[in-house]
Amino acid sequence: MRRILKQAWPILITQWASIAFGVLDTTMTGHASAVDLAALALGISIYITIFIGLMGVMHALIPLQAQAFGAKKFSQIGEYWSQGIWVSIILSSIGALALSFPDVYLSLSGDIGPEVRERLTQYLQLLILGLPAALIFRTAYALANAVSRPRMIMNINLLGVALKAFFNWVFIFGHLGAPAMGTPGAALASSIVYWVSLIVALVWMTRTPFFTRFGLGLTRPVLSRIWEILRLGLPMGASYMIEVGAFTFMALIVAREGTSVTGAHQIVSNLAALGFMMPLSLSIATSALTAQAIGAQRLREAQKTGSFGMRVVFGGAVLTAMAFYFGRDWIVAFYTADPDVATIALSLLVILPWFHLIDALHCVNAYLLRAYKIAMMPLLIQAFSLTAVGLIGGWFLGFGPGQAWVRPWLIQVFPNAPPGAATMWIMASVGLSLSSALLFSWYRHMTRVLLRTHASDTSKL
Repeated sequence: MRRILKQAWPILITQWASIAFGVLDTTMTGHASAVDLAALALGISIYITIFIGLMGVMHALIPLQAQAFGAKKFSQIGEYWSQGIWVSIILSSIGALALSFPDVYLSLSGDIGPEVRERLTQYLQLLILGLPAALIFRTAYALANAVSRPRMIMNINLLGVALKAFFNWVFIFGHLGAPAMGTPGAALASSIVYWVSLIVALVWMTRTPFFTRFGLGLTRPVLSRIWEILRLGLPMGASYMIEVGAFTFMALIVAREGTSVTGAHQIVSNLAALGFMMPLSLSIATSALTAQAIGAQRLREAQKTGSFGMRVVFGGAVLTAMAFYFGRDWIVAFYTADPDVATIALSLLVILPWFHLIDALHCVNAYLLRAYKIAMMPLLIQAFSLTAVGLIGGWFLGFGPGQAWVRPWLIQVFPNAPPGAATMWIMASVGLSLSSALLFSWYRHMTRVLLRTHASDTSKL
């Protein structure tokens, strides 16, 4: 447990620093105008869906490099890092293409005002400039976590938050001679910070003795290594995209209930993402340590690490859920001064603590399976639970033919909540619950089979 916590706290600060970009964007554009906040809510949902999917592919480097580190195959770690850069370049091209056509996503949102549409388009175009840097930076992130050295990334991300706040102030509100760009200014600030962070990470890693022993450097593309990364990374990226895509399509569908509901949904989504950083950090730390034990052929230790990781994640999630519930008035006041947005956000925040508890357990089970290089089964489970049950079920009951079944109940339980948005959040929780249960069952089955097989092989020797 000490090892998990020792590795997790720098990852947690790193994740908080990363999500602070969204918090800064939401709070600062929220005080710019309601139009800017609505454009950000839609724009960031589209960008995050695409970026998280691509980032998930890059995170395949964590179990690959962690198992190599546990097996003391140091040169192999450098090979994975180099080929990871080539993978990130390929993914950047795909991501840029996907971000270039926002109207495809906006077709789900009904009638979007021209001002919101224009600012959203500019927002995505400016984020394309920083996408290559953001993905290449993930090779450094993956390596640092795989070898249990996450503090470097933590320091870089803390620097990035300070730079992000400054550049947001400059470009969103128009200071130091810059134009007041609103939502697009937030994207320009992010792209600048992505490139600065990448440069600092590369300089740091190439000059630190601990990392130089891995033989870090950009070599020619090796198709076999690239395919090895993609074979694990593509299902991981698809799982990430399904998880975040559910939020994206929620935002696009919820936009039908108006600008105020869109803004309130963005606040709650941002809080969900902020709270998710704790279980995510603990899950990454647990997964990396588990993968190291697997690489060293210590399967009992791997199972024990996973068991303790689950307990720590659940305990932390309980504390976070309580903070969301009892501090919701202060939290909403921090995000917005608009009374309509605040009232709706407060009503949705009653659902968020339960959603967070379920999401935390879902996260740790998914990451433990990835430590064993198992990604396809989690993808299938999440595709059904989060998409069919959570997203489609939420649309059916919140905006489709089934809305008449649940709205009388919703009005009584959540009188100030928009019925469509509330239903989407409730069904998202139901889908996550199903996915968590199935992932845990598969993890328990898989570890028991591996331990029996390992014990049998050992007895024969």
